[in-house]
Amino acid sequence: MKIARFSHEGLISFGIIDDDEIVVLKGDPMFAGYDPTGQRVALRDVKLLAPVIPRSKIVGMAWSYFADAAEQSAASGLSGEPRFFLKPNTCVVGPGDPITLPASSDDVHVEGELAIVIGKITRNVSVADAEASIWGYTVANDVTARDLQERDGHLTRAKSFDSFCPLGPVIDTEYDWTALNLESRINGQVIQTGNATLLKHTVAEMISFVSGVFTLLPGDVILTGAPDRSAPVVHGDAVQVDIAGIGVLANPVRRA
Repeated sequence: MKIARFSHEGLISFGIIDDDEIVVLKGDPMFAGYDPTGQRVALRDVKLLAPVIPRSKIVGMAWSYFADAAEQSAASGLSGEPRFFLKPNTCVVGPGDPITLPASSDDVHVEGELAIVIGKITRNVSVADAEASIWGYTVANDVTARDLQERDGHLTRAKSFDSFCPLGPVIDTEYDWTALNLESRINGQVIQTGNATLLKHTVAEMISFVSGVFTLLPGDVILTGAPDRSAPVVHGDAVQVDIAGIGVLANPVRRA
């Protein structure tokens, strides 16, 4: 099932994608269930928004992928503990919204990623039970001001500007993360590709580890990491992150 959050005739609603239409729901399905209003709207007549605004936080997994099969083999399953950082929920924008380059940075990079949307309160969950906490998956673009990262010596400012976490176009509640096939493009040129085979940790291991540090709340988002190097963007660029089975997240780049 693919869930959309959208604007239509001045109202923001949630709905279920059904071919080229949206079945409008009475409320946020994460909390109100899948109760339809009886209304359908054409997909072409709506503006898709970020499918979720995290209630409290965005967790970004860092160094999540092996560089190649040789590195994976050499690690012999000893990947170490997952590493992560936080982004504020004010980073989130939706499909078609601009990624705004801050005046304080001249080296902004983008990274396409698969994002996990948490569906229930999760604390100290075991790896075996962790996937039961997932509501669905969406496409993410983790944006970073690399020069500020280097200058500050940490990620907080570099990752936290408004618009630095586009999400969308939908949430897929039935997506199989092991089938991940991701491609990122800038102005149509492929700058990043990847799949799940080189992930250092499963999504269940990520959720279990993070939930052992702090409680995950419904609507929280975990970015699973980038399968390839980030790439710089400049004013006027068009960025697309394409995950087969979920959709394409497209955003223009604009200077503040």
